[in-house]
Amino acid sequence: MAEIRASFFIECEELLEALQDGLQELADGSEDAETINVVFRAVHSIKGGAGAFGLEPLVRFAHRYETVLDEVRNHRLTATSDAQKVFFQCADHLSDLVRICRDDQPIPVAEGEALLTALNALLGDEHEEEEVTAEDFQPLGVALSLDLPDLDIEAEPETPCFDIVFRPGQDLFATGNEPQMLLRNLAALGEAEITCDLSTLPPLDQLAPETPYFQWNIRLTADISEAEIREVFEFVEGLCELEVTASGVDVPVPEIVDEPPASEPEIIVEAPIVAAPVVEDAPVELKVIEPEAAAPSASAAGAQKNNAGPKSVVRVDLERIERMVNLVGELVINQAMLAQSLDQAGLSPHSDAMNGLEEFQRLTRDIQDSVMMIRAQPVKSLFQRMSRIVRESSAAVGKDVRLLTEGEGTEVDKTVIERLSDPLTHMIRNAVDHGLEKTAADREAAGKSGTGEVRLTAAHRSGRVIIEVSDDGAGIDRPRVLSIAKSKNLIPQDANLSDSEIDNLLFLPGFSTASQVSDLSGRGVGMDVVRTSIQQLGGRITITSERGKGTTFSISLPLTLAVLDGMVINVADETLVLPLNVVVETLSLGANDVQMLRPGEFVVRVRGGFVPLYDLGVMLGYRSPRETHEGSIVLLISLEDGNRAALVIDGIQDQRQVVIKGLDDSFYRAPGIAAATILGDGQIALILDPTDVIAAATPNRIMDKPMPERKVANE
Repeated sequence: MAEIRASFFIECEELLEALQDGLQELADGSEDAETINVVFRAVHSIKGGAGAFGLEPLVRFAHRYETVLDEVRNHRLTATSDAQKVFFQCADHLSDLVRICRDDQPIPVAEGEALLTALNALLGDEHEEEEVTAEDFQPLGVALSLDLPDLDIEAEPETPCFDIVFRPGQDLFATGNEPQMLLRNLAALGEAEITCDLSTLPPLDQLAPETPYFQWNIRLTADISEAEIREVFEFVEGLCELEVTASGVDVPVPEIVDEPPASEPEIIVEAPIVAAPVVEDAPVELKVIEPEAAAPSASAAGAQKNNAGPKSVVRVDLERIERMVNLVGELVINQAMLAQSLDQAGLSPHSDAMNGLEEFQRLTRDIQDSVMMIRAQPVKSLFQRMSRIVRESSAAVGKDVRLLTEGEGTEVDKTVIERLSDPLTHMIRNAVDHGLEKTAADREAAGKSGTGEVRLTAAHRSGRVIIEVSDDGAGIDRPRVLSIAKSKNLIPQDANLSDSEIDNLLFLPGFSTASQVSDLSGRGVGMDVVRTSIQQLGGRITITSERGKGTTFSISLPLTLAVLDGMVINVADETLVLPLNVVVETLSLGANDVQMLRPGEFVVRVRGGFVPLYDLGVMLGYRSPRETHEGSIVLLISLEDGNRAALVIDGIQDQRQVVIKGLDDSFYRAPGIAAATILGDGQIALILDPTDVIAAATPNRIMDKPMPERKVANE
C-alpha cells in the first residue's frame, strides 16, 4: 500500500502540471472545449485517488473545485478573469494539499476555507451540493459498496428506457476513477435501477488483488439520447467495457476474460478474514507466491493486445540515477587511463588492443549520452512554479502582472533545475517588486499597458543553458543605485563607474533599493545570494537594462554537472581544460597577424576581421606578458553573446571527455575557474570558463576579487 500511495503522489505531480497548463491556456483566451475538460479531469483524478487513501481534506477541497469546473464545462458558468484568478489560487492550494498530505503536515484550514468560500461565491447561493468526504471512496482496485440507496425507481412506461452494462477495467481504478461516482452521475439523468453482478467473483483464495471482478447492470428510464449516457463515461473511455441498448433488446454481456487460471499467483492473506466483497479499513498484508510455471495472466494478455497505447514509463529513484552517473564518471576516467597506458606502450594504431580501445571509447560515449538523457529534464516544471511566485508577489504589492514563458521544453540536468528554484524565485520577486512601475497609472503615463509583464525564457546557446528573467518596467535607476551604494560605503565616494558597473552594484552583499522592509524585499538579502547560488552551479549572471524599457537578468549555466567534452591544453607548464564546444578553431600567429590598439591591448586579424587577443597565462597569473606573440598557438573562442575572442596558449595535448568535479567552499573561487577534473595519469586539472576568464580580465571590474597568485591557481 505504501508503494501505491507513493505512486499516487507522483501521478499527482503530472496531473497538477496538466492542470496548470490548462488554466494557462484558459487565461490566454483558449476557446477549445477540451481545455476545460483537461482541467476538470486533472482535479477529478486527484480527488478520486485521494479518496482511495482517506485524504479527506484533499477530497473535500478537490470536490468543490471540481464542481465549479463542471459548471464551466457545461456552460453554466463563465470563466471570467476574476474566476480564472480563483482557479489559479485553487490550483496552488491543491498543490499545497498534495504536498502536505504526502508529508503528513498540518492542514492550512484558514486558507482552504477562504478559497472554498470563493468557489461557493462563483456557484451562487442557489447551488447546493452534497458534501463529499473520503468515506465515500474505497481503496483502489476494490469494488465499491453494493448499497446504492434511492436508485430503485420504477420506470414510466412512456419514457425511453435503456439497459446498460458497465464493467470497469483494472486501469480505471489505477487512474483514481470511482464507479460509485459514475453511477451517481448516471442516476442523475433519470430513474435508474442498478444491480451488481457478482457471478464472476472467484473464491477468496483465488482472488487476484488488482483484477476487478464486478459488473453493474443498470436500467435507466429517462428522456435522453444514448450519446448523453455515454457522455457520463467519457473520462473513462477505454478503461471500462460499456454496452448501451434500448429497452426490449437483449443486453449483451461482456465476455469474462479475467478468469482465475490455475497458474495465477497464490495469495496468502495474513489478516482477519472479512466478508467478501467489502474490504475493511484494517491493513491487509498480501504475500504473492509465484507458481513455478505461471502462464500469462488475463491482464497481461490484455496489455499485449493493446500494446499500441501510450509508452510505458518506469519511475526510478533519483539516488539510483546519481549512482549510475557516478559510475559513468569513473568509467570515463578509467578509459582515459587505459588510453594513456596503451599510448605509452608504443602499440601500433592498427593493433587489436588499439581497435578494442576505440570500441570501448565508443561504447563509453553511448552510455554517457544515454545517462545524461535520463537526467535531463525540461524546465517546464520549474517555470510553472514561477507562475505561482508571480501571482503571489503581484498580489502582495497590489500590481497586475502576467508571466510570459518561452523555451519550456529546454532540457537541463535535473540537479541544475532543483538548485535553480531559489535563485529564480528571488529574481522573479525582484522583477515584480522593483522592476515594474509601482502603479498601473505610472505605466499608462509612460505609454505602456496597465498590466506589467515578466518574461521567463530558456534556450541552449554555445553549449550552455541561458535562462533570462526580464520585465518591461522602468529599468534601473542608476543615479539612485550609485547614491545608495555610496551612502552605505559599499564603494568609494569618488568612484566614477560605467552603466554596466553601476548595474553590477545590485550584486553587492547588503545592497537594497527598498525604502522599507516588506514580505518581498528590503532586508538586503537577495541578488548577492542569487549570484552566489549561480556561481556554485558553475554559472554566471549578467544584467542589461534600458531606462524606461525594462531590465533583463541573464543566467548562463552548464548543460550538465557530470561529464563534458574538453580540450586539454598547456599554459606555462600547467595543464588546463577548456569546454570543447566553445572552441571554433585553432590558429598559429604570424608576424603580421597581431596589432596593438593601446599598450597591453591587442587584436588578431582573422579572415578580414579583428578579434580581441588575450594571453591566458597572463590572465591567470601564471607568467608575465610576452614581448611578441609571433608563433604562438591561439584558440578562437565563441562567446555567449555572439562575439569571439582569441586565447593565447602554449600547446594542445588532447581532446577527450572529462569528469566534472566541483570545488567545495574550502577552495578559493577564482574568476574563470569552473571546476576540476582527473586526467588519465591521475593528474588534477582545472576546468576553465573562457567567458568568465575574459570578463575578469576586463579593466575596471570592481565586482571581482583580485586575480589569484600562481599558488592559488595550483590548488
